[in-house]
Amino acid sequence: MERMLNLSRRLSSSPLIERIKHRTIATGGGWRSYATAEGNRPTIVHKRSLDILHDPWFNKGTAFSMTERDRLDLRGLLPPNVMTSEQQIERFMADLKRLEVQAMDGPTDTISLAKWRILNRLHDRNETMYYKVLIANIEEYAPIVYTPTVGRVCQNYSGLFRRPRGMFFSAADRGEMMSMVYNWPAEQVDMIVVTDGSRILGLGDLGVQGIGIAVGKLDLYVAAAGINPQRVLPVMIDVGTNNEKLLKDPLYLGLQEHRLDGEDYVAVIDEFMEAVFARWPNVIVQFEDFQSKWAFKLLQRYRHNYRMFNDDVQGTAGVAIAGLLGAVRAQGRPMIDFPKQKIVVAGAGSAGIGVLNTARKTMARMLGDSESAFESARSEFWVVDAKGLITEERDSIDEDARPFARRTSEISRQGLREGASLVEVVQHVKPDVLLGLSACGGLFSKEVLEALKSSTSTRPAIFAMSNPTTNAECTPEEAFTIIGDHIIYASGSPFKDVDLGNGKIGHSNQGNNMYLFPGIGLGALLSGAGVISDGMLQAAYERLAAYMTEEEVLNGIIYPPISRIRDITKEVAAAVVKEAIEEDLAEGYRHMDARELKKLSESEDELKNFVQQNMWSPHYPTLVYRKN
Repeated sequence: MERMLNLSRRLSSSPLIERIKHRTIATGGGWRSYATAEGNRPTIVHKRSLDILHDPWFNKGTAFSMTERDRLDLRGLLPPNVMTSEQQIERFMADLKRLEVQAMDGPTDTISLAKWRILNRLHDRNETMYYKVLIANIEEYAPIVYTPTVGRVCQNYSGLFRRPRGMFFSAADRGEMMSMVYNWPAEQVDMIVVTDGSRILGLGDLGVQGIGIAVGKLDLYVAAAGINPQRVLPVMIDVGTNNEKLLKDPLYLGLQEHRLDGEDYVAVIDEFMEAVFARWPNVIVQFEDFQSKWAFKLLQRYRHNYRMFNDDVQGTAGVAIAGLLGAVRAQGRPMIDFPKQKIVVAGAGSAGIGVLNTARKTMARMLGDSESAFESARSEFWVVDAKGLITEERDSIDEDARPFARRTSEISRQGLREGASLVEVVQHVKPDVLLGLSACGGLFSKEVLEALKSSTSTRPAIFAMSNPTTNAECTPEEAFTIIGDHIIYASGSPFKDVDLGNGKIGHSNQGNNMYLFPGIGLGALLSGAGVISDGMLQAAYERLAAYMTEEEVLNGIIYPPISRIRDITKEVAAAVVKEAIEEDLAEGYRHMDARELKKLSESEDELKNFVQQNMWSPHYPTLVYRKN
């Protein structure tokens, strides 16, 4: 008898039984999922009364039920009418529309910044409702919490700062970071977005004020990928600033000293990485807006040992590749014809070189993935930076750009020279694609766009990918007006479609990194892969490229609407998980080990369902008080 009891105890606590508890049960011939780890089980809280109302993670405002009000000592602290979350949102949206104009501080402010302020106040009070509003209105509010408005937020951060959100590590904290990470209250963190503020969007060095970009990115991880907001962490690594205006500003909140460089700089980043992975071994770290000088070096330093990626290098590249493949489809050709595209790239920073490297690898794989294919792919790119066309004749070439420097024999045949202007390059090359990643607003001037009229492509594509909106190389209206209605247009920030008359619409496609980074992060998390491989990234790019229907791409629509972002993220994440399994990198997630995950991936629908089931949605949980 005692032996049977011991066996029963062992079975009831075994990993197998625990997994079964979290799996599915058959009902009426179909399958119904149990609540996921993010599901609707009651939440234990160790606070009540005003403390619970002042905690944005648990505050429900007027949506607390009467039984919860009694249980949590809230009776009398709220108006008596209990409202549904839908009624709360309706009331908030009415207030937002009325107050967004009044929230402006002065003539230099904008409606967008006013909306950000109002949304941020909601975020401070009630996280669940904030994400409900964001998800339900993602098309309208993604440009508020992310680019382009987040750029203004970062520029004005010292004046907008009201309460801390995230963690700040600085050069002054050297030797203390391993203990500092335990100051963050969450026992589990799934996603970190980290920046050093050195290259925020196209706005340059904003120092500690760059924390706004990490906060904005993680808002999108929650809204698009369903990462639990209690498991995300925005991080600013303050190593000083070279922005003289900030160094002299008495209200600046960061270190007022010049940036660390060289080994001292790397030592700070090393210490940070060691600290966060020591406390949270399964966390994924996304590097964001590091200056080109360090973006590639840090990516290569950490990517083979940590679960990390750089969105500026790899995310921007992936969105561009998906768009480039879509442009090929829009010409009525198969994606396999991508290696035949002639591409002029304006910009040789981290984003530009990231796109070039990824596009070259994609072409080479389509050509057979051999050394000769890789070399052949190189010849399809012409790179122009601030000094003009990059060739091997240039005295000093950045090592990352060197593989794309045109050879003297090549440029002489084309009638070009070292340092040739962008207009000259477009005139002589007659490219299929003009790709801008220069952070130089208006670079695609009337002369450049006129030159693109001579493109040998039936549907030349223009990618004005620099952010924010003011840095876009050209607007869609300029492109369609000057070149014609047959072009494909994409940008990094949102623009409205162009009315071309006679019922025709010039589609303005936003090549937003938001299409990829949430799916890459979620897929890497759910796979349990120890690293994020090139194959996993490529799977994400190709899934996004194939997402649009044939009819849509032939109509010039190469990116989906932001309103479909959660479905896009699910598809991308499933592709990332599948690739991790095929590369034998997947180690499993929570109650599902690698073997079970591999079996699950045999059915595409089941894999997508697995992803869907692990995407957090904003619902008020039932709160139960327990003394700490």
